[in-house]
Formats: sequence, structure tokens, C-alpha cells
Amino acid sequence: MGHLTSETFQENARAALADVQLRGALRNATSLFGERRLSAARSLKNWEDLRRQARDIKDKVLINLDVYLEQFVSQAEKRGAKIHWARDGQEANRIVRELSNQHAARVVVKSKSMTTEEIHLNHSLQTEGIEVIETDLGEYIIQLAGEVPSHIIVPAIHKTKRQVAELFTAKLGIEPTDDVAKLTSTARTVLRDRFAAADLGISGVNFGIAETGTICILENEGNIRLTTSVPRTHIAVMGIEKLLPRFADLDVFFKLLPRSAAGQALSAYQSFITGTKRKASDEGPEELHIVLLDNGRSRMLAHPVTRQSLACIRCGACLNVCPVYQQIGGHAYGSVYPGPIGSVITPQLIGIEKAAQLHLKGVAAGRQTKMQVEKTMID
Repeated sequence: MGHLTSETFQENARAALADVQLRGALRNATSLFGERRLSAARSLKNWEDLRRQARDIKDKVLINLDVYLEQFVSQAEKRGAKIHWARDGQEANRIVRELSNQHAARVVVKSKSMTTEEIHLNHSLQTEGIEVIETDLGEYIIQLAGEVPSHIIVPAIHKTKRQVAELFTAKLGIEPTDDVAKLTSTARTVLRDRFAAADLGISGVNFGIAETGTICILENEGNIRLTTSVPRTHIAVMGIEKLLPRFADLDVFFKLLPRSAAGQALSAYQSFITGTKRKASDEGPEELHIVLLDNGRSRMLAHPVTRQSLACIRCGACLNVCPVYQQIGGHAYGSVYPGPIGSVITPQLIGIEKAAQLHLKGVAAGRQTKMQVEKTMID
């Protein structure tokens, strides 16, 4: 399918509203995630206190971001990581391409990352003849379909089981089946071979810890650990707003993010990567490159109002309660960041001229969903 743009949001939305199957899949999925989040939040007696703590931590970081960035860089470099600064997506892509070419990389495995989607990194690498394989199951599905993510946490939320089965039959050559276990096993088998063949692994970052120079990545499938530890070189692309001051701060965010994102008490895997491995028997990359991406974030940081959107931890909860997103899905937004948070962030990233329709939608939807968005912005 052709990739939609924010400039044609109204037209995109009308087309999505006519897709009965899409609306059914969205309704079922968002309702389920909403119920799971509510149940998970109720499991903690201090849920609101945790949310306030998280927001206070993020506010502290954003107001003093220059200080924490300097500390993070210093600590990461002490432990063997190499830091690269990227003013925008074009510069970040150039850095990753150059690193890939330096290592003669022809096959790259990549874990789910909204930041790399934001800068269209896959396309940039593919223009160099580099094969890029998404290893998160949802991302792998939409890559096979030639699509972009439709949800921050569940990129293939718009696909039904039947559509996935048909896609695997067409693209992977398996016998027609609607057995979920068979479909998952097929993807696992194909991806394991690519992990073994990969010259380089690329990931995003959930949190960077200024105190230790550590990057933290949360997941449920185990693919990120393979991406960051099997290839000899790991490149992490990280928005500069992802920092936390101390390692101890993770206690707050590890209680909030999994519950808000998927209704889980804890993510299945938590990876902490602090520099490169010290000896051959250690797990981890021989080289770790961290690309710190601005891409408009400094501009957002400069104003107290726009700065608030940088507190978002990309849990996707606001999408699940948004009446607009529930009807049209993520592709209609023409942005890697859909839903309420996308309506706020996208105009700041690509310019109000290109996102004028999306901005107007955000204002209108904001009036209807103000309470829900405020309750889910940080959690």
C-alpha cells in the first residue's frame, strides 16, 4: 500500500471510516488493551502517586536536559560506547549508513523502534543495498505487507488473523493456515536464520540513564536481546528526551510503562546495556554506537507548553481511549505517531504547514478527550 501523509488526513480518515474490517479490528483491540490497562492500574494502590513521581522526574530532566545529556555521554563513553549527535533525521540516517558501510554490513536485524520509523531509517539503508529485517513480530508482519506501523505498541493492530495468514502464505510460501502457533513458529524460524546472518543490529531505546550511561530496552519477545547481542556491532538510536537521572528512577517507570502499554505487571524482558562487553565470554556487542537524535526536540524543549509532549514515554494508552483513533486507526494520520500524542508531536516534527489538517483534528479531538489524554500522557 502507498504510505499516507498528514497533509491528506481528512481524505485518509474518510477512507478508513469506510473500511468495516479495519474498524472492527481496532474496536476489539483497543477495547481489550484499555480493559487490561485499567485492571493493571488497579493492582497498584499508589498508581496516581507513581504517575506524579514519573512526571516530576521527566520535568526535572527536560528543564536540565543539557546537564543530563553531558553526564550520560561521559558515563557511556567511559564504558566503551561511541556517541554520535544527529541534528535531524537526515544526519542520523547518514551516521547509521556510514557505520554500516564501515562494517561492510549487508544484512541488518532491527528491533521495534518508533524513533527509527520517525526518520525512515529502513529506506535510507535499503538505498545502499542493505537488507533490513524487522524482528518484532508485529513489525515483521507489516514489513512483509509493505506498510508502516498503525499503533505505537502494537504495529499490526489493524490486521486480522486471516490477513496475517494470507500474508504468510503469499510471502513465505507456507501452506494456508489460521493456526496462530504455526504462524508464530514460521516467523520465528525465518527470523532466527536472519539473526545468525546479520552483520549489525539496530535498536531503539526506552530509557537512557545519565548516572551510568546505560540504555534500557523493554520487550516481550526476546528479539531485542538477539538484535543487541548476536551481531558484533549494535547501533542504538535514541531521542534526546529519553533520559532519566538515576538508575533508581527505573523503579517508577517499570511499574507504569508495562501496565499502560499492555496491561502487564512487568515486561517479559528488560535489557540493560552499559557499554561494550569486557571480555570475549560476556554477552553483548563488541561495538556499541549510540546516536542521540534531536530532530526538532530542542525546539519543542524551548517552550513550556510544547515541552510537555516530550514527557511522553510512548506507552500508546492515549490511542486506546481516543474516539478518533478507534475509528480510523493509525495509518490515516500519515505519521509514525498517531492518536492524541501524534496530533501534538507530528506538527512540531514536520512543521505546521504539512500537518495543518492533523493539527486541526488534534484541537477538535482534544476537546472531546482532554481528560483521557491528560490521564495517559505520562503513563
